[in-house]
Formats: sequence, structure tokens, C-alpha cells
Amino acid sequence: MHKTIKKWLAGVTVLLAFSAALPVLAQDAKPAEAPAAAAIAAAPAAAPADAAVVASAAAAPAAAPAAPVAQKGDTAWMFVATLLVIMMTIPGLALFYGGLVRSKNMLSVLLQVFFVFALIIVLWCLYGYSIAFTEGNAFFGGFGRSLLSGIYDPVKGFSVAATFSKGVVIPEFIYVAFQGTFAAITCGLIVGAFAERVRFSAVLAFMVLWFTFSYLPIAHMVWFWTGPDAITNAETLATETAKAGWIFQQGALDFAGGTVVHINAAVAGLVGAIMIGKRVGYGRDSMAPHSLTMTMIGASLLWVGWFGFNAGSALEAGDIAALAFVNTLLATACATVSWVFGEWIFKGKPSMLGGASGAVAGLVAITPACGFVGPMGALAIGLLAGIICLWGVNGLKRLIGADDSLDVFGVHGVGGILGAILTGVFAAPSLGGQGVFDYVANKASADYSISGQVLTQATAVGVTIVWSAVVAFVAYKLVDIVIGLRVPEEEEREGLDITSHGESAYHA
Repeated sequence: MHKTIKKWLAGVTVLLAFSAALPVLAQDAKPAEAPAAAAIAAAPAAAPADAAVVASAAAAPAAAPAAPVAQKGDTAWMFVATLLVIMMTIPGLALFYGGLVRSKNMLSVLLQVFFVFALIIVLWCLYGYSIAFTEGNAFFGGFGRSLLSGIYDPVKGFSVAATFSKGVVIPEFIYVAFQGTFAAITCGLIVGAFAERVRFSAVLAFMVLWFTFSYLPIAHMVWFWTGPDAITNAETLATETAKAGWIFQQGALDFAGGTVVHINAAVAGLVGAIMIGKRVGYGRDSMAPHSLTMTMIGASLLWVGWFGFNAGSALEAGDIAALAFVNTLLATACATVSWVFGEWIFKGKPSMLGGASGAVAGLVAITPACGFVGPMGALAIGLLAGIICLWGVNGLKRLIGADDSLDVFGVHGVGGILGAILTGVFAAPSLGGQGVFDYVANKASADYSISGQVLTQATAVGVTIVWSAVVAFVAYKLVDIVIGLRVPEEEEREGLDITSHGESAYHA
């Protein structure tokens, strides 16, 4: 939905010219000052003698269009979406993971997810947002928004952030909060891969390093651009695209985080599971989930919260948000059905764990595609995600041989890769997708190559895997040298709740 706000300043009072809408996400917009707004509002009631002046001023070519103003409906939707993503992590992800571990490690996982969320939000506001979402180079942003400086100015007022529609903006502060929750849940996802055996201090040190050197660059490469408002012809398109992140420049499609969130986190988790080693007694002792009830509650909260994650990534309350919403609903349902039926066929019985895992697999797979594909594309992605991720947590896990405690790679890695690649297929207009929007013509591009887009998607996936793996390897090594990654064996056997935190989740 494209909204263009054009108001010509006129009247017998002083004319104030507004600059054109600033397209860069992290730069200040120039909202109307109160005196000018009052003059515009009073113009229709001007005396007849003044009407000629108004008409003359309206015809003058020097007057400039007013800067876009954030609409309350879009802003309210972004508040809701941000709260839903917070709910996905705390309590959603925390309970989902907590139920999957043994009872002696329940609180350790809850605290890791809870505290990592808080830690990353702090780092995000200190420097993370600035590096990810301000103009710098193709791989890193700058430090102009460090400490969230410049978003509010006593003279200029509050700045706004661009969306995907020309003339549509949202307050930059809510954009900061929304993207901050993405960073926080991404780091929280990694916890599941090495649960039940890592020092709490090591988890925190690793998260600081990985967030800084993997999440922020990948987010910048995939998502940063200056917005559509400055794009009017081929020349301005090239100029603005050159300011964007490297993967964005390649034309990769990632609506809500298939590469940035899921693949990025899953690779880091898998590297950790391999480097840290298997849990004591893995393959011999029973390591069944201690509370599938908790896991089911967590999965349900994730499903509900994911509507904020996916539909909120439209950045406005419009048609694309509605498309992302229905795709998220349908793909998740399809993945749940296909996983449970697949498990029923191959293992003889359907399980609650399978249902919860299937739902998460569907949510992961549809994430990069939700705003680009049609509902039938979402159906296909969901059905495939359930079956392929079922193989990911069984067959692939055995092939790799790593103790990925809570199947982070099998679900988020496999599902994220599948979703990212299939986005290139089902985004095609010929298959009911949205294609690629042409901001010069202000309509969907007539040219869409499935093979070409799939190749671009594969490139984005490959870059994310390599970048995350290298950063994770170095970060784990540094933490192991300085702190030590793993708790002593006797502490691991007793359980991290007591030995690391002095608490117990349950009392007789």
C-alpha cells in the first residue's frame, strides 16, 4: 500500500518548506512544526482576499511536499508485533526448551534464555542497532545511532524509519525495539544446541562475541537499505541500492529472518555442539524430555508470537502483513500435519513432541517466504518442512554425529535453508507469489526467473553458513581459552540447576 502525503504550504502567514522524506532507516526525519501545522489547518477558512494568495502560493513551484508522518494504525500494529516477538522468547522459547531438557537442568535453560534476551537488548541499544541498521559499507553499518543517539532531537523532534512503501514511515524507536527482539531471540535459539553442559559465564561471553561479529553483520547484509522514497528512476535505484547490505544488493529475499535468524543461529549452535562435545551419558542414559506439557505450552506461545515476527516484518498494517499472517497460519498447520503423519508412518505412533516440533519447523520454513509467496506456496513449504525437518532431527543428526541437545540445527537450520531456497521458487508470480517489486515503475517487476532467484537465495544461504560458522568457531575457542566452555563432569551429572545456580525447579 503506497501512501503519498503532499501538502502545499500557503497562506498569508510565514511559509515553512519541509524537506523531502528521508529514506534512510536510521536518519532523522523532519516532522512538521506546530506553527506550520496550525497555518495549514487554518488555510481553508481564510478570507476571500487571502484566497488569491493561497492559490498563488499553491501554484508556486518552490513549495516542497511535506515529510511523511507515521500513521497511528501502523504504529499500533508495530507495538503489538513487538510484544508478540517478546512473548515468543520469554516465555515461549524458554518453556519450549525447558520442557525438553531433564528436570535437573530446567532452570539453567530458563535462565540462559531469559538472561540472554536481556543482555542482547542492552547491547542492541548500546551499539547493535547502529551497526546493523545505519549506513556504512556493504557489511557493517556505522556508529551514528550508538546509544540510540539522534533518534530524538529537541528541535527536530522524533525521527522515523522507512518501510517498504513509499511515503509510509513508522517511529524509529518502535523499529529499534522490533528489530531488537529479533536479535535477542536469535541468540536465545543457540542455547538449545549445547544445553545441559555449558558454563553460564561461557554462554554469556560467547553471546556477546557472536552477536557482535555474526548477527549484526548478517542483519546488515540482508536487511539494511535506505528505503524506497528516494527511488524515482534507474539512476536513483542504483544509488540507493549501492548503500544497502551486500546480500540485499544481490537481490536475496528474506522477509522475516530465514538467513538472519534461523540459519545464522542454527550454524552457531551446531558448531558449539561439536566443539563442546556430547553430554555425559549421551547414547547410554535416558535423556527424554522431562515435561512435554511445558514444551507444548512453549510451542503454542511460539506459534502465536510468530504472527508478530512474520506479519510484523511488513512494518505496516496492510495487505502484505495480512498475506504474511495467513501464510504463517497455513504453513505451520501443514508442517504439523506432515511431521505427525510422517512420524506415525515411520515410528508407528504419533507424538506430542512431534506435533510441537512440526509446528516450529513450519514456522521456521515460512519465515523467509511469508510476505513473498501465495497461500498455496505456503502450503507446499509447510508440508515439505514437516517431512524434511523430521529427517533433519533423525537421519541427518545421526550422520553428523553431534549432540545437538534440542535439535536446533535439525529444525532451524534445515527448516531455514529449505524455506530460503523455496522462497525463490514460490515467490514467482506464475506460482501465486508477489515477485520482486520495481520501485521505479511502482509495481511488481515483469521479469522473474525462478532459477536465477533460487541461485541468489542459495548464495545468501551459503554466505550466512560460512560467516556464522567462522565467527562461532573463533568465539568458542576464545571463550574456552579464557573461561572454559564446559562445566566439570560431576557438576554435569548433578545438574546445572543446583551446581550453577543453587536452585531447583521442583521440590518434593
